[in-house]
Amino acid sequence: MQKIVLASNNAGKLREFSQLFAPLNIELLPQKNFAIPEAEEPHATFIENALAKARHAARLTGLPALADDSGLVLPALGGAPGVQSARYAGKPKDDLRNNRKLIAALENIADRRAHYVAVLVLVRHADDPQPLIGEGEWHGEMIASPRGTGGFGYDPHFLIPELQLTAAELTSDEKNRRSHRARALAQLIGKLAHVASYAL
Repeated sequence: MQKIVLASNNAGKLREFSQLFAPLNIELLPQKNFAIPEAEEPHATFIENALAKARHAARLTGLPALADDSGLVLPALGGAPGVQSARYAGKPKDDLRNNRKLIAALENIADRRAHYVAVLVLVRHADDPQPLIGEGEWHGEMIASPRGTGGFGYDPHFLIPELQLTAAELTSDEKNRRSHRARALAQLIGKLAHVASYAL
């Protein structure tokens, strides 16, 4: 089984990605297994942050590395919380405080459209000149009252209009079929299959 380090300590992401990668005979190992610190995420775009995290993890472990940078984008808030989604309410990261701040920011705003963005970057080594990149979006709208106990982050407030369910009300299988990460991963895997020279 191919081992790839996941450049994240987020238990929710590890659980979701592990389920998505299992059919590919790939085992994801969280970077905390290697006692390496999280990378800095100083950039203004998802793709730059994901690439920085992947190179950091690959450099310190010597393994291929997968990183994602993801977040929630609201047009009515100028794209916020965006790349700051996990730290929207400041440090330390806290989903409940982030959600409270976001719902408060939307109090007098009628436009509740939102979409999750995920950018995945896979590098064979730290200096890989040809990283594989997958991008996905998941569109919905924000609701004031949380619903559901699954998922993480903003999921309890993220309503999928065609289902009238929040992301937190979906089963893990349902979420993995629809989510921004699933779409980004499908794109990345499609590229991997068409790049014969990209051997992990």
